[in-house]
Amino acid sequence: MSRVVLVTGAGGGIGRALCKRFLDAGDTVLALDRDEAHVQSLRADFGGGLEARIETLVADVSDAAAVGAAVSAGVAARGPVDVVVANAGGALGTTLAQTDAAAWRRDIDLNLNGTYYTVEAVRQSMIDRRRGAIVLIGSVNGLAALGHPAYSAAKAGLVGYTKALAIELGQYGIRANLVCPGTVKTPAWQARVERNPGIFEELKKWYPLGDVAAPEDIADAVHFLASPQARVITGIALPVDAGLMAGNRMMANELTLDPL
Repeated sequence: MSRVVLVTGAGGGIGRALCKRFLDAGDTVLALDRDEAHVQSLRADFGGGLEARIETLVADVSDAAAVGAAVSAGVAARGPVDVVVANAGGALGTTLAQTDAAAWRRDIDLNLNGTYYTVEAVRQSMIDRRRGAIVLIGSVNGLAALGHPAYSAAKAGLVGYTKALAIELGQYGIRANLVCPGTVKTPAWQARVERNPGIFEELKKWYPLGDVAAPEDIADAVHFLASPQARVITGIALPVDAGLMAGNRMMANELTLDPL
């Protein structure tokens, strides 16, 4: 059954993979991004007729009115939203010492408030129709201290928000879940890769599977949580992180004095 899927941050690495995953499944995608050039390029990138099922929308998710207007335009063009994937996000200050008040506000506005505004744009419609799937994109930074304190605080806030959505909207047949990626090979890492081409190889030692995720790995997890196969799964925070949140093998080796 074809659905209408709203994806925010659609022009980024994970966003593009999300759009492609739902398009490949036969869905129509409302692709929203604050960068018009990025979102318009989706049509050129997705051939084979997929571009006909993309409605491109431009808005900054931290602007509630702009998000509401953009989503309303998408709904008018393609119909009510069945699935919302609140993916837009980003980080500024890497440490508390490097985070000023403006950076703190920006990270909270983008990652936490922007997610709230996105869901609010579709929540009442889902209630009225008594169905819907909400998937928020969090981060392992919201589950453990891994740098970027304002970003991490915002992503931690999504854990509680997801649970609130699940318990309040479940009575209407609406599910809400949170996907928490670890390191993902996206263009957002390009500047660091240019400084250190071996950065991903260096990071792999922290991951029990000895690898880091690709955008498609995140998209597959999101697609499952939005699917009928996950019909009784709601309110969870799912790490998609090659085992990072399971524990630290290197530390365990030192604690046990025996290689694991």
